[in-house]
Amino acid sequence: MARISLSPPRTLLVRFMEWYSKRTYGKVLDPGMALAHNRKVLLADVGFERKVAKFDALDPHLKNLAVMASSASIGCSWCMDFGYWESREIGTDARKLQDVPVWRDSPVYTPLERDVLEYAEAMTATPPAVDDVLAATLLQELGEAAFVELTAMVAIENLRSRINAALDLTSQGFKDTCDVPTTTRTAKTPRMATPAPAAQAAETASHRASDPQRAA
Repeated sequence: MARISLSPPRTLLVRFMEWYSKRTYGKVLDPGMALAHNRKVLLADVGFERKVAKFDALDPHLKNLAVMASSASIGCSWCMDFGYWESREIGTDARKLQDVPVWRDSPVYTPLERDVLEYAEAMTATPPAVDDVLAATLLQELGEAAFVELTAMVAIENLRSRINAALDLTSQGFKDTCDVPTTTRTAKTPRMATPAPAAQAAETASHRASDPQRAA
C-alpha cells in the first residue's frame, strides 16, 4: 500500500492531470497523484520529464534496457511494470525486457546490450561501481553524445525508481495490457501525466479561482 494518499486535493491542476493521464496512458499514473500533494514538485517533475522526452542521441531500445536494469536493481515494481509497457509500445523485444533481472544468464542480448545493462547496474550500485574499461568501451561503441545520454538516463531512472520505491508505489497492471491492441505512442511522450504549458495554464486558473481578488 502506498505510503502517501493517492487522492490529493482535487484542484483544477489535479483534475486536468487525471484527464490527460487517462487520455494518454489509459489510467491515472500513481506517481503523479503522489507528487500532486506538492504542486511545485509536481510541476518541476512535469517540466523535467518533457525535456527528457526530447533526448534522441541514444538508441531508444538501448535506453529502455538501461532504464529497466536500473529500476530492477532498485526493486521498483511500478517502474518495471510501466517501463515494460512503455518499451513494448515502441517495439522493444519482449524477451529482452522480461530477462532484464537475469540478463547475465540470458542468451538474447547482443554484446553492446550487455555492456549497457552492466553499466546501468554499476551506476545504480551504492556507491557506483563503474570501471574505466566498461566506460571506455561504451564511449567507443556509442560515441560521446549517446554515452552522456545513457549516463543521464540511468541517473534519471534512479531518481524515478527511488521516489516510487520509497513511496511504495506498486504495479498498476500496465504490463498486462501489452497484448491488447492500442494506439501506439511514440518514444518521446513524456512519462509524467501533464504537458507543461497546459499544466501551467491549469495552475494559473486554479490560483485565480482560489483568490477572490484575482477572480473579480
